[in-house]
Amino acid sequence: MPDLDIAEVARRAGVPASTLRFYEEKGLITPTGRRGLRRQFDPGVLERLALIALGRSAGFSLDEIARMFAPDGRPRIDRQVLADKAEELDRTIRELGVLRDSLRHAAACPAPSHLECPTFRRILGAAASGAVTAPGRRTGRPPSRP
Repeated sequence: MPDLDIAEVARRAGVPASTLRFYEEKGLITPTGRRGLRRQFDPGVLERLALIALGRSAGFSLDEIARMFAPDGRPRIDRQVLADKAEELDRTIRELGVLRDSLRHAAACPAPSHLECPTFRRILGAAASGAVTAPGRRTGRPPSRP
């Protein structure tokens, strides 16, 4: 299959050409050359872009994703890194569950004021201690272990 120009790669991958240029700058993808001023890519770049998209969806940084490729461009994914990320996602899911349940309680609480509700006051205390945080926002404390 012939090389694809940057516009075709962008269309097929569903990302803007600027993203492809940024990924190139970060060393995540490499063009095979140019035709005029347009970068050309091996069709295999689409699979690599899919792996990058999957990694981003899982919460990996671009630097972490870059380390998942060998110098020859083939995937070299450390299974322990994947297991650790899965554990991190489990913690995030638990934290989101607590936040969801807290919001549902606050929305349905029959107390005249949220501050008069014992459950809501416990939620406030947990938030003040850092036990309830929005995922991705850490208080500087080490994450709790399940």
